Amino acid sequence: MAEGGFFKRLLAGLTKTRDNFVKNMDYVFRGFTNIDEEFYEELEEILIMGDIGVATTEHILEDLKCKVKEQKIKEPADCKQLLIDSIKEQMDIGEAAYEFENRTSVVLVVGVNGVGKTTTIGKLAAKFRSQNKKVLLAAADTFRAAAGEQLREWANRSSVDMIGGQEGNDPASVVFDAIAAAKARKTDILLIDTAGRLHNKKNLMAELHKINNIIDKEYPEAYRETLVVLDGTTGQNALAQAKEFSEVTDLSGIVLTKLDGTAKGGIAVAIQAELGIPVKYIGVGESIDDLEKFDSQEFVEALFYADAQ
Repeated sequence: MAEGGFFKRLLAGLTKTRDNFVKNMDYVFRGFTNIDEEFYEELEEILIMGDIGVATTEHILEDLKCKVKEQKIKEPADCKQLLIDSIKEQMDIGEAAYEFENRTSVVLVVGVNGVGKTTTIGKLAAKFRSQNKKVLLAAADTFRAAAGEQLREWANRSSVDMIGGQEGNDPASVVFDAIAAAKARKTDILLIDTAGRLHNKKNLMAELHKINNIIDKEYPEAYRETLVVLDGTTGQNALAQAKEFSEVTDLSGIVLTKLDGTAKGGIAVAIQAELGIPVKYIGVGESIDDLEKFDSQEFVEALFYADAQ
C-alpha cells in the first residue's frame, strides 16, 4: 500500500471509525490518572464498541497489561503507543501471504451476494493485469441471474478473458472448462467467481467441494488460494460470515470491501485475530484501483492518527 494516494483514501475512508473509536480512546488515556481496573474496563468497552470483538479485545488487553508491568508504566497516556503496537502485532501477516501472486495460481473467491464479490474479482484482475500477468476469469456463479454479465463487464474493463457466464450452467463444468483454457493459454492466475448462498449451506458446501475436487484433479500443479470477500460496513456480521465460510471451505485470506465511510473499520482487526485468517486486500472505494494489498502498519496508523498525512 505504498502509494500515497491510496493511503490518503484509506485515511479518509476510516474517518468515521476514527471519530467513533479513537476519540473515545484518547479521552480514556487523557482522562484517567491511574492505570487501574477501571481504566482497563473503559478501554475494553471502547475496543468492543469499535468492532474489535470480544476475544480480540481480551487478547490485546492481556498483552497491554503485560507490557505495562514489564516496562513499569505509571501514566495512562503512555499506554497509547503500547496499545497501537499490540494491535499491529495482531495483524501482521508477513510476505508469504502473497505467494500466489508470483505462481501459476487458482484463486477461488467466495462470499455472500451483495458484498462486492464480482467487483473485487474485476479489481483483482485489473491489478494482476497491470503487473503484466495473464489472467483468466471463470464465471462459476451460475445461480444469480446477472452475475455472468457483471463479470463480463469487469473482464472487458480489465482487458482479460472470461469463461462461462450462462445462467443455470453447472458451476463445476464451468471450472473444468476454465482450467482447460488456463492451461492452453498459459495463464498465470485463474480467478473463479462462485455463488454466495450461505442460507443454503448444504448446497454451497456440495458445490464448493465439487469445484475443489475438479481443481485438485485437473490442475494439481497450480498454487491454491481461497479468498472470502466481506463487507466492512456490516461489522460483526462480517465476522460471522467469515466463520461460516471457513466451515465449508479452507480460507487462506480475506478481502474487506467498503471500508470507506463505515464506522466499523475495527472489524479488520477482529476477523484476522479471531479466525487466524489474514486480511489480504482492502477496498476503500468504487473505482478499479480502489483495492490494495492490506498493510497492517498503515491501517493502524490511519486508524489512530488523524494527522498521519
